[in-house]
Amino acid sequence: MLVVAVLLFNEVAAWIQGALLSPETQADWNAALQNASTPAGVLVNLYFFAFVIVSLGISLHLIHKRSWRGLLGPLPLALMQFWQVIRLLVPIYLLSFLLPAPEPLQLTPNLDFGLWIVLLPVTMIGLLIQTSAEELIFRGYLQSQLAARFRHPLVWIGIPSVLFAMMHFDPGIDETSAWLVVLWALVFALITADLTARSGTLGPAIALHLANNVMAIAIAAPEGSFYGVALYTYPFSVSDSQLMMAWMPVEMLIMLCCWLAARIALRV
Repeated sequence: MLVVAVLLFNEVAAWIQGALLSPETQADWNAALQNASTPAGVLVNLYFFAFVIVSLGISLHLIHKRSWRGLLGPLPLALMQFWQVIRLLVPIYLLSFLLPAPEPLQLTPNLDFGLWIVLLPVTMIGLLIQTSAEELIFRGYLQSQLAARFRHPLVWIGIPSVLFAMMHFDPGIDETSAWLVVLWALVFALITADLTARSGTLGPAIALHLANNVMAIAIAAPEGSFYGVALYTYPFSVSDSQLMMAWMPVEMLIMLCCWLAARIALRV
C-alpha cells in the first residue's frame, strides 16, 4: 500500500512537471533533483518524505487499524530521549567538523553563508521530516512488526537493516564506493535498531539520524552528491573509491562514538 501510494505520487508529480515546464527546463530540473545540486533540489527531495509519512499513516490505518504516531512509542518519553541523545551528539559532530583533516579531505566553501543561514530553518525542518520518515518505516514499522512475530533479533533487526542498507545502493557510481556506502548504511541501521530496541521509542534513533544528516547534508557534503544546501563540500565525490576508502574509517569511528554517547545518555 505504501509503495503504491508513493508511486502514484511520483506519477502525478511527473504529469504536473510535464504540463508546466518546457522540455529544456524539465531536463535541468530533473538533473537538479537527481543530484540535489541546488537548494531547491535538496529541499524537494527532503520534503517529499512528508508524503511518505502520510502514505504510511494511511497504510497503517487501512491494514493494521493503528496510527503512525504509535510507532514512535510514548510521545513524552520519545521527546525526552531525543533531547538526551541529541545534546551529546552535537558536540561530537562539531568536534569532528573542527578537527584538522588531511589535504585530500579538507573542506571547501560551497553555499554563501548568508543564503545558508536563511535556508537553515527550512533545511532543518526538511531533514527532520526525512529522518523521521525513514525511522518510522524501518525501525518503527518493519522492526516492530517483525519483532511481534519472531523472537530472534537476527530477524527483526537484521532484515530491516539490510533493506535500509540496500536502499542506499547507487548503481550509477563506482562499484567499490557503492558497496562502501551500503556497508556504512548497514552499520548505521544496526546501531539505530539497537537504540530503538533498548529505549522502546524512536526518539534516540531519530536524534542520531538527524544529527548525522545535518552534518552530511547541511554542513559538509561530498562534492556532486546531495550538496545543494551544504555550507561546505569535500573535494571528492562518492564515486572516488580511493578517497572513500580513506574517509569511511573516520565516518565509522564517529558513528561508533555517537552510538556509545547515546547509550550513555540513555544509560542502557
